[in-house]
Amino acid sequence: MRNPLAYARTAWRMAHALRDPEQLQDILELAAVLAPPAAMTRLVERLMQHDSAAEAFVERPRVGYLHLASLLHLPEGSLGRAYADHLVENGLDPDALPALEAHTDEEYVRAHMLESHDVWHVLTGFPTDVAGELGVQAFSLAQVGSPFALGILTGGLANTLLYAFSERDVRMRAIVRGWILGRRARLLFGAPWRRMWELPLVEVRGRYALDLAAVDAVLPGSAYPGQSC
Repeated sequence: MRNPLAYARTAWRMAHALRDPEQLQDILELAAVLAPPAAMTRLVERLMQHDSAAEAFVERPRVGYLHLASLLHLPEGSLGRAYADHLVENGLDPDALPALEAHTDEEYVRAHMLESHDVWHVLTGFPTDVAGELGVQAFSLAQVGSPFALGILTGGLANTLLYAFSERDVRMRAIVRGWILGRRARLLFGAPWRRMWELPLVEVRGRYALDLAAVDAVLPGSAYPGQSC
């Protein structure tokens, strides 16, 4: 039987994340609740059906340590430069993210998805506000069927209903945009990002069938920074 104190802590984190969805630590600590071991095992089984994902489980590419200064010296328009600019502009410290171990396939999924999160922001053109985060989670749900993504979306919609109803249009538009992009794109899970830092961002988007302009054309008012990069 689970410790009642652990239940209380989980409930507190859920309530706190619901009230303030920008608190990253609270959301990260809910990962084990939103995506328990059995759900992660099923997720691995689904991903194994994709050749690229199956290969990634063997090679296990990681983003690893980032030398931000080196990325900032890459040519403008490259994936690595766009990623570094994204981190700087949003005050994000890559060293602040926990370095998760990946001894099992399930652990690798968690680690790779966490490390790739802001790369996905760059590739999809979503900002880091609440609407943009919901858009990335909708993209993740469409791509890999992540229960964690679905949990965050559920919390985000509840937060919209209870605390930010005036934001409903922009948040729903972001969710729809992320879902369509995710369904149309090739699978990004397991991509070896470190090997692509020097490639043009437009080339990487093309490689993964991320046609932002086509999706934005059918969603009036859904323009996001970076969509024309």
